[in-house]
Amino acid sequence: MTRAEFESVVRQHQTMVYSIACHFFHNDAIAEEVAQEVFLQLYEGHRNIEIGSHCVAWLRRSTVHRCIDTARRASFRREVQFELVPEIPVEAMETDPLLQEGLKRIIASLPEKPRAVLILRFGEDMDVEDISNTLQMPVSTVWSHLQRGIALIREKATRYVKEKDNEPIRSRSS
Repeated sequence: MTRAEFESVVRQHQTMVYSIACHFFHNDAIAEEVAQEVFLQLYEGHRNIEIGSHCVAWLRRSTVHRCIDTARRASFRREVQFELVPEIPVEAMETDPLLQEGLKRIIASLPEKPRAVLILRFGEDMDVEDISNTLQMPVSTVWSHLQRGIALIREKATRYVKEKDNEPIRSRSS
């Protein structure tokens, strides 16, 4: 991969890499750091990667693995800055912002692998076979992580809504 090809890959795919990391951490500083590490790894050691779908798959896989590695570090565990998460443009939908914030917190609390699978499935709109190839895990394992992750989200969301319903009105506004 020449320098010009590398620069082209960065320009083309930096949004995707950053988006995966940002959805994983809900922290733009950590997402930027992960994206830089992924592209540095590509530049330093993987010059034989073919540009195209092979490169995209490698970037996704490397980003998810780097996110999981970063999340496993003890110093990261409590660091989540929701107010710094950039708004991702989506068709205008009328939703409750408190529920959206709660959903972000719930997703951030999931174990690393189910969180990564859910982000790739719903954030990157990848199908199960592509996720399987990207993360180098069997399709059945991807399905298992999806089902387990969705079940955890349902359970935690139910608790979250019940807690919100039981809160006094004064504490909701603070």
